[in-house]
Amino acid sequence: MKLLVYSAKDYEIPYLGKANKDQHKVSYTKEALDTHTAIQAMGFEAISIFSGDDASLVVLEKLWDLGVRFIALRAAGYNNIHIKAAKRFGFKVANAPEYSPHAIAEHAVALLLGINRKIVKAVNRVRNHNFLQDGLMGTNIHGKTVGIVGTGRIGSIMVKIMHGFGCKLLAFDLAPDTDLVELCDVTYTDLEVLCKKSDIISLHVPLTYDTYSLINQKMFAFMKPEVLLVNTARGAVVETKALIKALEKRTIGGYASDVYEKEKGSFFKDHSKRGLSDAQLRTLLSFPNVLMTPHQAFMTIEALTNIAEITFYNIDCWEKGTASENELGYETIGSS
Repeated sequence: MKLLVYSAKDYEIPYLGKANKDQHKVSYTKEALDTHTAIQAMGFEAISIFSGDDASLVVLEKLWDLGVRFIALRAAGYNNIHIKAAKRFGFKVANAPEYSPHAIAEHAVALLLGINRKIVKAVNRVRNHNFLQDGLMGTNIHGKTVGIVGTGRIGSIMVKIMHGFGCKLLAFDLAPDTDLVELCDVTYTDLEVLCKKSDIISLHVPLTYDTYSLINQKMFAFMKPEVLLVNTARGAVVETKALIKALEKRTIGGYASDVYEKEKGSFFKDHSKRGLSDAQLRTLLSFPNVLMTPHQAFMTIEALTNIAEITFYNIDCWEKGTASENELGYETIGSS
């Protein structure tokens, strides 16, 4: 099968090449999929896209006319593809749902520790040969109440890690995990109560119609003024305007995130010379109690290996004419 990989990064190409095992004719482009770059898929039966690619209705229509029939996502989330439209056209679409939930949960912990203990500030200070400790005060994580929003594959691991830290655990999920209740003494509650009682809140829900701006002005109003909010889910789960207001009014203690509401045009690019054009993102990054990484939570050797293998497993299934268990069907619609 001829496959075009959009948004191909130099660091992931070796993993994709190894997983392919010379079975398919693969081409790579560093450009993201959008209305302008869709034409590059001419002559390809399949494409692979990442979270920053645009597979909206208009783009899908172009891809279908060009002869593309299969779309393999190199991510678990699929909010960037119009699933309903894809199914109407007849595309086969599959994601990589369980590539490495530990990678994401561990990065969430790294962000939490980083913002709580002022790690970046301390490292930058020491690099300048300044060993003063002023302004580096943090708190113990042990004994704090941690609210986990979403206890699926990633959230359940975050629960276990925080349980190991000796934290009191609250959780919000439409489908409570009884095993977590027994193993980690988790108390499931509604989102409002979780926001009111938590010292730390970590987000682990997919971006759907129901979770869009889930953390909004109303929820920020419930939070403790010292709460630390960690987001390794999707940027749009948090309403950025409301977040900025909360930071300005100092009604939350800090925000640590690997994602952003409007990543397209800003993330996955180097803006160090020209600067950011997104004024809202510039404002967000101006706060000293904001710690942000460039959507790198998935970047572990294990995760990249698994993503590549799952991607080509999906492609292999389609070439053989069999269904992959990772295919997104009507029952998974909700993030279009």
